[in-house]
Amino acid sequence: MTTHGENDPTIQEAPAEDAGDSIESLRAQLEEEREKAQGFMQSWQRAAADYQNFKRRVEDDRSESARYANRALVINVLPLFDDLDRALSNVDPELAEATWVDGIRLIHRKFQQLIEMAGAEEIAAEGELFDPELHEAVAHVPGDENKVMAVTEKGYKLGDRLVRPAKVVVGQGQPQ
Repeated sequence: MTTHGENDPTIQEAPAEDAGDSIESLRAQLEEEREKAQGFMQSWQRAAADYQNFKRRVEDDRSESARYANRALVINVLPLFDDLDRALSNVDPELAEATWVDGIRLIHRKFQQLIEMAGAEEIAAEGELFDPELHEAVAHVPGDENKVMAVTEKGYKLGDRLVRPAKVVVGQGQPQ
């Protein structure tokens, strides 16, 4: 029994010497292709890492934009909130129980909730040590040195960012 191609005159056997060269050539080609594949794999990994970094940056930018939008809202609402604060603190005691004053208190509470929902928080000031990062000194009075004696306007932070410093009266170190 003869196998197909044994006696086929068109098939020529390569000399043994050429077979060795051919195998070495194939090995070299294979190594070249492996290096290319490794290069492609590294490029793909870098591209995947770049894409992940890009997604993270886009998400950070979105949240930063939302914080800026909230900051603008808070900045615009604070003067109204301050006016309501002043109005309620100066209500005549005889009018304190009037229904319209209760309505003003409700509006004040809603503004306060709006500010809190936007993520802003009031800066602690009265009785605290003066911090130039958070407080703006508007006057000095006799009292404990560098201690906030009174607040003339509340300050607010949005996360770790200052929206508005607290305007404060600071003790200058002389007895009261």
